[in-house]
Amino acid sequence: MPIISIRGLVVEYEGRRILNDLNLDIEAGETLVLLGGSGSGKSTLLRQIVGLERPKRGSVTVKGVDITTCSLSELKKIRHSIGVAFQSAALFNSLTVEENVALPLREHTALAPSIIDLTVWMKLAVVGLAEFGKLHPQALSGGMKKRGAVARALSLDPEILVLDEPSAGLDPIVAAELDELILLLKQTFQMTVIVVTHKMASAFHIADRIAMLYQGSFSLVGTKDEIRASREPRVRQFLDRVPEELANPANVSAYFQRYLERKEAFL
Repeated sequence: MPIISIRGLVVEYEGRRILNDLNLDIEAGETLVLLGGSGSGKSTLLRQIVGLERPKRGSVTVKGVDITTCSLSELKKIRHSIGVAFQSAALFNSLTVEENVALPLREHTALAPSIIDLTVWMKLAVVGLAEFGKLHPQALSGGMKKRGAVARALSLDPEILVLDEPSAGLDPIVAAELDELILLLKQTFQMTVIVVTHKMASAFHIADRIAMLYQGSFSLVGTKDEIRASREPRVRQFLDRVPEELANPANVSAYFQRYLERKEAFL
């Protein structure tokens, strides 16, 4: 049984359809990467998976519970099994890194302070920040903030880890280190990982499967080899980095005509 099952999911904002009849199963223990251009619906899908919004229709079942129709208490219980690291890290600047990681434990458990302190140290050690817990986020580099956000996402020992653009804004070396951390977490904790990224090298390094979104629908869901071999036009456009104006052959002549006109005006 999939740990997450999405059926007939439709999401609309002010009459504009964002997700169009999506169906997807995510297996326990796999890393699924969501790829797609800006505005394709990736972040909207993440919000549905963590139960932050209700769809127009369709279902999202997490660990056997339909979170689109369940009670608030059931939804709260499911959310405790999902850790989320946001694109901007979203650490509280008024708190130290240790306090940021401890916050979910203090809010949602009755653990003794000494146990919380030990748990926080362990989570920071996993992401390589054990020596930086006393610092505030503003004293950290971009990569360290991202790792701090991952440590906080791990604080309640989730079965599902959701990472929204974990390597956005990071240099290639730090981004590669974060990829290795994701692989380590999956191997060590046997968790299900869902990652949104635009980094092709990262996607093909960490993913078990890749789901490509285009205008609210899946162009293709498959293994890395299946994605690489695909001849589906939108998949090829994304992988081959073809500009939207050039994706349709009918637009090519018009595109170059506008280019020549702009060049002539400049000269």
